[in-house]
Amino acid sequence: MFITVFPDTRIITGTGGVKVKAATTWVAVADGAPAEVRLYDRLFLDAQPDTGGKEFLASLNPNSLKVIQAVVEPSLAIAKPDDKFQFERHGYFVADRVDHVQGTRPVFNLAVGLKDSWWK
Repeated sequence: MFITVFPDTRIITGTGGVKVKAATTWVAVADGAPAEVRLYDRLFLDAQPDTGGKEFLASLNPNSLKVIQAVVEPSLAIAKPDDKFQFERHGYFVADRVDHVQGTRPVFNLAVGLKDSWWK
């Protein structure tokens, strides 16, 4: 991704005659809250894991879950379990019903990604 910074602007539609396709919002580490983010991918490597005489377990995706440490807006740290959010340019996330602890341990699960090329 190529990003150009226009430091003294507040308009996301463009500056100095430059039209932008998107704006990226950053959260400063000093201002943000640490959080665990769980990124789920498809469970199987094949669209039809049980066809062609294959054992479906052989088609399990070893990378179907990635757990990362992130910095989120401070307001997300006090979200309630099962609250839903869109994380810009990534997808829709939900605060985990069990592991998310309001104010002390924010945990978010990817519910729906914004782009998926699985069927293409």
